[in-house]
Amino acid sequence: MIPRPDQLTSHLTSQYNENETGGGILATWQVQDAKARFSEFLDATIKKGPQVVTRRGVKTAVLVPIEEWERLQEATRPGLKEWLLTPEARHDDLTFERGKLRSRPVVEFE
Repeated sequence: MIPRPDQLTSHLTSQYNENETGGGILATWQVQDAKARFSEFLDATIKKGPQVVTRRGVKTAVLVPIEEWERLQEATRPGLKEWLLTPEARHDDLTFERGKLRSRPVVEFE
């Protein structure tokens, strides 16, 4: 007896549930499948790119390869030139309050 598609277990549906987005195809995994088969989930991320995790059918997280994560982090970090050319005040975060340290006794020299 062949099961109907609505009778397939979640571990069979997550693997083949791919959504097409603006940048390409992202495979989606239900959270329980991603937890149960984490090694396979991680391998798919490394070989095929970002993998989306859903909870109750709602997209909740994305696992991306470390190279892509580092590239995205570098792209969003402003360089020194951009930071210096921003119109906002930059001195607010550079001034620090002095700590409440005890003063040392004065040493007298002869």
